Amino acid sequence: MLRFLSHSALLFFLLCFPLSPDARAVDGQFPVDSNLKAGSAKVDITPDETEGVMVSGHPRKVFGVRDPLRAGVLLLDDGENKIAIVTLDTLGAWPEMVALVRARLEQERGIPSANILVAASHNHSGPAFKADSPWGRQLIDKIASAAADAAASMRPVSIGYGEDEISFGVNRRKVIDGRAVVRLNPEGPNDPRVKVLRFDDGKSLTPLAVLMHAVCHPCFFTWGDKGTAPYPNGYPKMSADFPGEAQSFVEMCYGGKTAAMFLQGCAGDIRPNLPGFPYRCADEADIQWAGRDLGSAVVRSLAQSVTREQLSQRPNYYAIRTASAVVDLPGKEERLSAELMAIKIGPYLLLTMPGEPMVEYGFKLEKAIADRAIPIVIGYANGNLGYIATADAHQVGGYEPNRSPLAPEAEAVILFELSRLADRVVGDVFESFSKHPADVKRREAQEPRLPSTPQGQTSTP
Repeated sequence: MLRFLSHSALLFFLLCFPLSPDARAVDGQFPVDSNLKAGSAKVDITPDETEGVMVSGHPRKVFGVRDPLRAGVLLLDDGENKIAIVTLDTLGAWPEMVALVRARLEQERGIPSANILVAASHNHSGPAFKADSPWGRQLIDKIASAAADAAASMRPVSIGYGEDEISFGVNRRKVIDGRAVVRLNPEGPNDPRVKVLRFDDGKSLTPLAVLMHAVCHPCFFTWGDKGTAPYPNGYPKMSADFPGEAQSFVEMCYGGKTAAMFLQGCAGDIRPNLPGFPYRCADEADIQWAGRDLGSAVVRSLAQSVTREQLSQRPNYYAIRTASAVVDLPGKEERLSAELMAIKIGPYLLLTMPGEPMVEYGFKLEKAIADRAIPIVIGYANGNLGYIATADAHQVGGYEPNRSPLAPEAEAVILFELSRLADRVVGDVFESFSKHPADVKRREAQEPRLPSTPQGQTSTP
């Protein structure tokens, strides 16, 4: 009928009788033309037994649960390479746990072990992991189940990025007369930035998944002091601390239709700013402050990153590259091995360390890489080495370097090896162009390999 109308009559017809919604762009939707597919899922990992349980981080008995502990799984596939990012509301990514998670996901989801990142929030109010315990076995099963759910929801996505800031973190080291002491130090180095990745299928303004990265010890509910009520011995219930509160806030803002996952940064010497002797345990007001402060920063970033100006800057091709190395680090008593990892997803570069790096590590790595990729430096991942202090910190001592099993010389090794891994996944620098067979063989021999998985299979980057 429309082809028989004049131009003026056609315009009148369209104004009075608009086309069906399917024929128009629907507000809040946007096209996603991308090679990258993603799927995500969250699962409650709170132990069944929570009465009189000893939690780790700040060892104490707890009775009941304030809020659930959860794990998140994000699967990504660029058409050639697959990766998995697993986040946990736990104190650490213990080596035995990492090995079991990797073995299970490799077997069931076909993701190479070397392409699986397992990261902990460093929560001080949850249980320790034992593989042969009921909770340990249940944890691995639940992560595998979440991975299956994530795999079933895979669909094309594009990635948005944003930054904001939090206000509750503070450095906890102060150098007085040449020695470092534990003290809240607002003048000390700190990183209040929040880095946010959102994965969108374009069907709505609700992201499929969110990765939020911040820098602060999740110890709001620990280390009470005798002069501060109501919790002089630490909070008496199990909790996911501020990362859990923030994840719940973000998910609430999107009606429970997104999976918010937390990645901890270089928080070895950064803690909540709760004054006391030397600091106090948090109460309900404090945890709401921190959770909503971080959650609001994340939501602000998420909202801004889907404006049309930001959407126009998103690439439509995201190459996934991974590289891992088990390095030999100088220790105080013996040499120690540590796994370092680099994952590049389009322009975004994740660099990981298996312990508690002091905040300066993040600054130094970013300075080295920021003109080549968007860096996100992650601690507490793929292992549980303990404190990773800087060489300068070792000179003045204090809690972190004194507790660290590493010697001061370890810093240079870690920074150098992570830079090499970044070079490999960014792929914009070369040490040699030579294709001579001897040079190729030598380079291949230098390629780091991960140790064998529990099934006896060896994974290579």
